[in-house]
Amino acid sequence: MSRNKPTRGLPCTAGEPAAIYCRISQADDDDQTGVDRQERICREIAERRGLIIDPAHVFVDNSRSAWSRKRKRPGWDRLLGDARNRGFRHIIAYHPDRLMRQPRDLEELLQVSDDHAITLHGEANRRDLSDPDDRFILRIEVAHACRSSDDTSRRLKSAMQDRAREGKPQGGVRRFGYAKDGMTIVEEEAEIVREVFDRYLKGEGPAPIAKDLHDRGICTAGGKAWTGGTVRALLDSRHVAGIRMHQGEEIGPGPWPAIIDAGVWAEARTRREYRSAVHREALTKPAQRYYLLRGLVMCGRCGTLMSGTAKGTGPVYQCTRRGRNDDKKCTRSVMAGTLEDFVVDAAVELLGKLRVDGRLASTNLSESVTEELEDDQRQLDDLNQMWTAKEISTAEYRKMRKEITDRIAKAQRRVVVRPMVLLDGLTGSGARAAWDAEDMTDERRNAVLRFLFSGIVIDEPKKLGRYMDWNRINIEQNPM
Repeated sequence: MSRNKPTRGLPCTAGEPAAIYCRISQADDDDQTGVDRQERICREIAERRGLIIDPAHVFVDNSRSAWSRKRKRPGWDRLLGDARNRGFRHIIAYHPDRLMRQPRDLEELLQVSDDHAITLHGEANRRDLSDPDDRFILRIEVAHACRSSDDTSRRLKSAMQDRAREGKPQGGVRRFGYAKDGMTIVEEEAEIVREVFDRYLKGEGPAPIAKDLHDRGICTAGGKAWTGGTVRALLDSRHVAGIRMHQGEEIGPGPWPAIIDAGVWAEARTRREYRSAVHREALTKPAQRYYLLRGLVMCGRCGTLMSGTAKGTGPVYQCTRRGRNDDKKCTRSVMAGTLEDFVVDAAVELLGKLRVDGRLASTNLSESVTEELEDDQRQLDDLNQMWTAKEISTAEYRKMRKEITDRIAKAQRRVVVRPMVLLDGLTGSGARAAWDAEDMTDERRNAVLRFLFSGIVIDEPKKLGRYMDWNRINIEQNPM
């Protein structure tokens, strides 16, 4: 607060109730006096002025920004509520910017004061909120604090944009598996990261994994116990896969070493998305049949995926264009159970012939597609340089980048490195027994089928009747 001034007619405060408000933000304000020290200073002010502090009238917002318009401050809201209920006429704060860094907050407090004559006390002086001069000075102080926060925010955003352009990871809390700089792998933790992904892809859930890590005395990067939520956050982390993010969007590979192969991460992500969708449906719908070939069955006429659905004759895979009313309408379908048994038999036969050597299997692209992919990547690099040099606007950059990244993503889906961990324990002479084992989940079976086969194309049947026309089924195998 500014220098003290005469209090012109302020009534005696001795013995009157008062409230204390303390706040500290996560951002680096000029004054980061901790909330404990703020409370001690405020109690000294109360003692000097004879004010009485009820323990219920100490309001604290720890790690809460008063500048952010979207950030909630529970302590501030309770302070205003109790002031409106005439719980006190005096508010003590270490400094006005602990209370307010937005003009609207001050105006809200002034409205309360219009009805209840609030006096604001600080380390240097006190402000009578009913006094026009004090109100004027407070408005200037809060406007200055808001401007200071705006400047800080602008500097932080600019620094983050610079880091994104340079390909560096964003700052913040340390990520598990990496040192504070986000670039150096902590090998001891990296082994745990690989273990978590491995166990998840084999069908183990986040909660059991978290319990095991806790029982073994392994903590998160913040020194806390693992939970199902923190395991899920690790599985969702693009940083461990070497994927660079900025403002919630993927902007290419990062320069730091990846702990998890991109294919392993993508498979875990697919599994996570499916389980989330199943959980949401379970809240509103009864349990439904699991369609083992989801994401694989394709209509030979339309080239689109066929989805699992229940009909009067039983579960089927049906072309997704069945609901159209134009010439693209397609009603092609195939019995789900019969098709699944046929494909599983083919998969088990193939697994019986495989030997897992720990290598990663990848799909080979034609030379022309590889050249197109490399050309798109060069265009993306050129576009990023144009944006960095401010030759194009951010809106133009995002529009053109999306077109290129969509093409790259489509090609990369065909060249993704697939995790061999999916086949652990499923190959060789015991393939059938392992496939039918009770601990083998449908999600893992589906992942294995997608590993082995790129698609199951359903052609038009050559003969009609009750029996399956096996010749209409074309299983396309991935290169091993």
